[in-house]
Amino acid sequence: MNDLISNIRLADLADVLIITVLVYWLIGLIRGTRAVQMVYGLLTVGVLYWTAQYFELYTLSWILSTFLSSAILILVVLFQNDIRRALTQVGRWRVFAGTRREQSELLEEIARTATMLAARRVGALLVLERRVHLNDYLDAGTRVDARVTRELLVSIFLPQSPIHDGAVIIREGRIVAAGCFLPLTASPAISKSLGSRHRAAIGVTEESDAVVVVISEEEGLISLVHEGRMVKAVDAKELLAALEQAVSS
Repeated sequence: MNDLISNIRLADLADVLIITVLVYWLIGLIRGTRAVQMVYGLLTVGVLYWTAQYFELYTLSWILSTFLSSAILILVVLFQNDIRRALTQVGRWRVFAGTRREQSELLEEIARTATMLAARRVGALLVLERRVHLNDYLDAGTRVDARVTRELLVSIFLPQSPIHDGAVIIREGRIVAAGCFLPLTASPAISKSLGSRHRAAIGVTEESDAVVVVISEEEGLISLVHEGRMVKAVDAKELLAALEQAVSS
C-alpha cells in the first residue's frame, strides 16, 4: 500500500480532479433535460450487451455490438442541442457590451417593463442574446434597432400592436427585432400546462445561451428561462436578481 501511494504523481491527482470536475459539470448540464432519459437508454443497451456477452447470445451480441460501434455518431445526433449549449458555455459573453453600470440599467429597465406588463396581464417574450447569435430568428421578425425603453417594449406587446406576437430580441443593449418566432421545446419533461410562449422560451435557451423573460397573459406571472430551465419571479426585485445571476454565470 505504501509503495502504491508513493508511486502516485501530482499529475495523476490532477488527472483525477479534472475528470471529476468534467463529470460533475456534464451531470449538471443534462440534469432536468431529455438527455437524461437518453443516457438511461444507452446505459440499458450497454447492460444488455454485457448480459448477451456473458450468456453467449451471439446474435444479440452482434446486433448490439454493431449498434455500439456507432455510439459516438449516435451521441452527437441525439445530444446535438446539449453539445451546442455546452460549447457555448466554455466562453461566456456578457449580454451587453457597455459598462457594468449600463448593463445594470438595462436589466433594471427590463425588470420594470416585465412587472408593468404582468400587472396589465399583457403576454410578452423578451430574449436577451448573449454569445450565440440568434440571426436565424431575426429574419422572420420585424427589424427595429432601437434603445431598450419601457415605453417602447410596452407598445410592442400591447394586443393592438401588429408585432405583439412573437419575441423581442435584445442584442448589446438594443432591440434588434420584434415579432420573432422561436423554436418550441420538444422535451417530454416539460409540463403540458405550459403554453407556446413558455415552450418557445425554453426551446431557444436549449439551443443557445440566451436569457429569456416570459410574461403570462393568463395569470400575469413572470418567469425567467435560462439553459432550458424556468424560474418564476413574482416581482421586479426578484426578477432583477435572477437576471443578474443568469447573465453573469
